[in-house]
Amino acid sequence: MKKVLIINGHQYYENIAEGKLTQHYIDKANEFLTSKGFEVKNTAIDKGYDVKDEVAKFDWADAIIFQYPVYWMTVPWITKKYIDEVFSGGGSTVTYESDGRSRNDTSKKYGSGGLMTAKTYMLSLTYNCPTTEFNSKEGFFEGLSVDEANFAVHKTFQFCGAKQLETYSVHDIFKGDLDLDSELEKFEKTLGKNFL
Repeated sequence: MKKVLIINGHQYYENIAEGKLTQHYIDKANEFLTSKGFEVKNTAIDKGYDVKDEVAKFDWADAIIFQYPVYWMTVPWITKKYIDEVFSGGGSTVTYESDGRSRNDTSKKYGSGGLMTAKTYMLSLTYNCPTTEFNSKEGFFEGLSVDEANFAVHKTFQFCGAKQLETYSVHDIFKGDLDLDSELEKFEKTLGKNFL
């Protein structure tokens, strides 16, 4: 049986970001995966966590879904703290052995010392930014795709050896006309591609 860890990287801000949209995606992922026979564990970073427990969850999981809102072009600060503590906390045991280089073997390259080589990960992102700002030289992100704009998060997982699954993102969430049912259907299709 496949084992999936779902990480809720939301950080609460009253009247701005209360976490309801993120929770809809967490609920949909839990419902979909359990209905397909997957074993699922969850972490809600904003509710607090124990580093040793989180490292144990990373060890247990075959795959990780990282659900977070993009704040100021990256993860919320408590989520960055989680990454720093948990990925570092799993050093030499679960996440990475070293940076991969070796004084005795110069063919070993930086970023090749990950211990999560049998694991996969999926990013699921909520954005206020419209889709038109990506993949366009005239857009705010100067031609970058969503994945390229989240380069640092991808590289963190890849440093640890995990393989990337297809990313899901929803955009223009504050515009007022978000069709959540339609977006959750798209999300479920992405889950199906990634996990079935």
